[in-house]
Amino acid sequence: MKKLILYSVLVLFLGKNAFAQQEPKTPFEGIDQTWQNGADHRDSSVFKNIKYFAPTILIDVNYNYSFNNPIDNTVIGSTALARCNEMQLAALHFGGDFSADNVRGRFMTQFGTRSTVIPRNDYSPYRGQYDLANIYRYISEAYAGYHFNKWHGINVDAGLFMSYIGLNSFYQAENWEYQASFTSDNTPWFFNGLRIQIFPTKNIKIEPWIINGWQSYGKFNSMPGFGGSFTYMSSKSNLKLISNDYYGADAAGIPNRKRFHSDNSAIVRYYNKPGRKGITRMAFSLTGDIGFEKGGVYGVSSVNGFNNSDSVNNPAQYFLSAMFYNRIWFAKNKIAWTIGGGIMKNPGRYLVLYPTGQASPLPNPSNPTQTAGAFPFNTSRGSQFQGWDCSTNIDFMPSQYITFRIEAVHRESSVPYFAGHGGVTSPDGYATTPLSSDPNWRPDLVKSETKIIFAVLFRL
Repeated sequence: MKKLILYSVLVLFLGKNAFAQQEPKTPFEGIDQTWQNGADHRDSSVFKNIKYFAPTILIDVNYNYSFNNPIDNTVIGSTALARCNEMQLAALHFGGDFSADNVRGRFMTQFGTRSTVIPRNDYSPYRGQYDLANIYRYISEAYAGYHFNKWHGINVDAGLFMSYIGLNSFYQAENWEYQASFTSDNTPWFFNGLRIQIFPTKNIKIEPWIINGWQSYGKFNSMPGFGGSFTYMSSKSNLKLISNDYYGADAAGIPNRKRFHSDNSAIVRYYNKPGRKGITRMAFSLTGDIGFEKGGVYGVSSVNGFNNSDSVNNPAQYFLSAMFYNRIWFAKNKIAWTIGGGIMKNPGRYLVLYPTGQASPLPNPSNPTQTAGAFPFNTSRGSQFQGWDCSTNIDFMPSQYITFRIEAVHRESSVPYFAGHGGVTSPDGYATTPLSSDPNWRPDLVKSETKIIFAVLFRL
């Protein structure tokens, strides 16, 4: 009886054809997205005739050289890079999309250094048991749902899905730059929960979320996170507008502290002459984020958003950032040049990526060679952090299925943050060396770094 009532309500709201097996209307049909930052740059797939399943394979390999030359080859403050001065498999993803009778599902694996880098920034697994970080570590996306034939489609999906707050895609083959600016790297890559995608027209997507929290496998407190995304693409394929907004309680053990975040981007293609031999198209992306945390126990754990009038008992804790990139394509879109960068201000450091080796909340006394947690990064109320970055790269794309990229990146912070020559692991750079071998040793953190990155990005 309950199922009949639910079915009747859905039919009343969505229409009698919502469950019918008919040819669905395609959202954003006829709109070219191959030039966009954070989108699939292919115009077709090699897997065209497989019924019910559309496979995807991505391989991301990088070599990056740090001019700080840390002795432990460890990268700080990045979700794209884990080690430097070595060739690394950053990511191997394979999976794809299933669809049959309006039923839909997607899964993508996550192997390589990112399977360690990404989960280490989620502290929700420390609440409770079953080691969520390792359970989900090798999955980037996995969800199932149903497609309703209303307007240009309505999708209801549950599981693990990408967030796209901060514009950049989790998959590097979709981005204009390799090392993301602070704006993207310090905002979430994934959500775990329920997502609804509503396409009232072919140009618009409205996407509400009910999720566990801010880039979290579990919940930090009893309250879930709420949010949503709005996307508009022009029929002329020259403009994309995105707004993502989030509200939740993400301070572990402090349920009265609430977080708000708003992320907004514009992507504009201002030149497009595909038939020319020289410059074929030009575009830019502009992203601005604003957010804050507020609440808690006064004088103990409370923070006050943008108000810093009581900096001792109730300090300000907020996030302001922006990034801008410009990209020019040449030689029939086989070569592209990108330049850009960004800035970030984050009092309270509640979104700053913890330096590697300092992220665990407690050191492990049974393992004297373990550095993690022994010298924690200060994220106390009132602590300050400002940063800026700039980068430029050249992409060579002989095929739409592969990109060869060389990129120069410079990043600066207001406090020691990046890995210096001494590294962040131990006196000689090896995790097997006891810290007792040099009681005065501390992680070598510096205020700036410059890198050269070479990457190979493969996608089928």
